[in-house]
Amino acid sequence: MRQIPVDTTGATVMVAQPPQLKMRDKKTGQVAVDNESGSSLMTVDVLFVMNGNAEVISVTVAEPDISGELAMGTPVALTGLVARPWENEFNGQKRHGISFRAVAVTSLAKVS
Repeated sequence: MRQIPVDTTGATVMVAQPPQLKMRDKKTGQVAVDNESGSSLMTVDVLFVMNGNAEVISVTVAEPDISGELAMGTPVALTGLVARPWENEFNGQKRHGISFRAVAVTSLAKVS
């Protein structure tokens, strides 16, 4: 699968929605798992602001690679962020999009 590195230099990134388990199958409740580590996958919705443009993106990360408190509004660093174009067909409908994956999501909030 093609992966496009995303340069986060100069971007402001903050949590829009706290981490949630990524579901492989919502009907059965099966949780998505990282193929390499076997860890559960999480999704974190973040507000990504760069050059005056803002967008909310969902970033997938392995559960152990989330560090610090990630409450809404918390500034974060996205280590090793890549974009992955995808395409599939469901019930005769072609769908496509871009998914985002990070090696780690780290809180930048100062601890008092």
